[in-house]
Amino acid sequence: MSDEHYESRCENCIIRELNTLRALKKEELKDISDHKTTRSVKKGETLFFEGERLNGVFCVRKGVSKLSKRSENGKDQIIKLATKGNVMGQIAVITQETADLTAVALDDMEVCFIPKNHIEQGLANNPDFTNAVLKKMTSDLKEADHTIVSMAQKTVKQRLAATLLTLEETFGVDEDGYIGMTISRADISNIIGTATELCIRTLASFKKEDYISTSGKKIKLEDKVALQHLVEGY
Repeated sequence: MSDEHYESRCENCIIRELNTLRALKKEELKDISDHKTTRSVKKGETLFFEGERLNGVFCVRKGVSKLSKRSENGKDQIIKLATKGNVMGQIAVITQETADLTAVALDDMEVCFIPKNHIEQGLANNPDFTNAVLKKMTSDLKEADHTIVSMAQKTVKQRLAATLLTLEETFGVDEDGYIGMTISRADISNIIGTATELCIRTLASFKKEDYISTSGKKIKLEDKVALQHLVEGY
C-alpha cells in the first residue's frame, strides 16, 4: 500500500483529529473509507449552494473554502472560512434540512465526500461521536452569536483589524512575512460586512498608520499590538 493511499484512509488520516470524526471507532472509520470519495476542487468552484439538500458532508483535506449567506439585498456575507480538517455541511445533514450556506473554494482544494448515512449511523451507534457533534454545533452557535454582536457593536476599523489578526493566526505567514492566504478585498469586505470601497479605504488608512504593509493583494501585519488595541477599543 502506497503512503498516499495509506494516509487517504480515514482511520489513518491525521486530519480527522481536527474534527468530530476523531470520536468514531476504527471500524466505523474503515467503513467510511470504503464508501467516501475524494475530489479535487478548483479555485472559484462551488461545492454546494445555500438551499441545496446535501447527501453527505465534505471534509477538507487541503485548501480553503468560504462559507457565505445571501442577504435580503442580494449581497453575500461570508460567515466563516473552512480550512484543513473542517467538515462542511454537517448541520444540514444532521437536521435533514437544506444547506443554509454556500461553499466556494478560495484556492485549489482537496475534499473527501462522506455519504450522509455513515454520519447518521455514527450518531445512532456511537455516543462519543454524538457528543462531539453536539459540542461542535454549540461552538458554531457561539461563534455565530459573537459575529452578530461584532457586526452590531464594533466599527469597520475594529472588525477589519480583528479579521486581519484572525487571518494571520489561521494561515500563518509566508517566507516574506505576509499572511499565508491571499484573499481578495471583496472577500475581506464580505467577512467584515461592509462595502468593498470602504474596506479598501480602511486598509489604506491602516497602511498610512504603519499597522500593515501590502504587496499587490498580499498583506503583512506590521504592528499587531496596535491592531489588537484597535479591536479592544483603545
